[in-house]
Amino acid sequence: MMTLEFNDIKLGYGRSGREGGRVLADHLSLRVPAGRVTALLGRNGTGKSTLLRVLAGVRRPLSGSVRLDGVEIDRLSPLERARRVAFVTTEPVSTAHLRVREVVAMGRAPYTGWFGRLSEEDERRVDEALERVGLSKFGNKPLESLSDGERQRAMIARAVAQDTPLVLLDEPTAFLDLPNRYRVALLLRELAHETGKTVIYSSHDLSTAVQLCDTLWVMSAAGIETGTPAEVLGSGAIDALFDDLPLRCSADGAVRFDRSQKHP
Repeated sequence: MMTLEFNDIKLGYGRSGREGGRVLADHLSLRVPAGRVTALLGRNGTGKSTLLRVLAGVRRPLSGSVRLDGVEIDRLSPLERARRVAFVTTEPVSTAHLRVREVVAMGRAPYTGWFGRLSEEDERRVDEALERVGLSKFGNKPLESLSDGERQRAMIARAVAQDTPLVLLDEPTAFLDLPNRYRVALLLRELAHETGKTVIYSSHDLSTAVQLCDTLWVMSAAGIETGTPAEVLGSGAIDALFDDLPLRCSADGAVRFDRSQKHP
């Protein structure tokens, strides 16, 4: 199984110490176990999306290193990286006139060579990806005709078809209704547990993260608090996100109004 670790990385914009530069987080170090699903939580502006882009190798940290199987991600060629890391962003994909199956088949690009022709093995991988996310009957539909939840599952299917040991997702449950949030979170859990892939996704959906994830990362200005949901809830890291609000997080991840606190 693949190993992912990052050592003493600094996240931010511009160059540290220069005018216009901004540091979001510093001295971040973690070793990530394979075959688990991790939710990355934190307030806006703490660097969650930036961290995912650094782990995906599409952005460099201001300092420090990210290693996949002991190799610095910057030393991997784009092709090698595409065969190890799948990254699903919140940015809309240009899909005019593209059908669901064609979008999912894009995940096979690292394996199809110069001509981009799908082999029988590639076609099989696409079929498996569509089946895993429950979209086998939607393959010939235009992607733009799908609901938000279905479209998000199609993007995850593309990452599944890419068949990488590391899958990173930036806010995959954003803009989804409650049933679809759980549907996507359950899909990511199954993907990690049944295939041994390492799945890390950012989210503001605390309830699904606490109930369905193996590990939580809570980002703040102080760094990353990590552990099982029970450990992180017990540490007070979640409550610290509401330090200026009369809210407290229960053991099941529900946020409740604390009447004992005064709030202007």
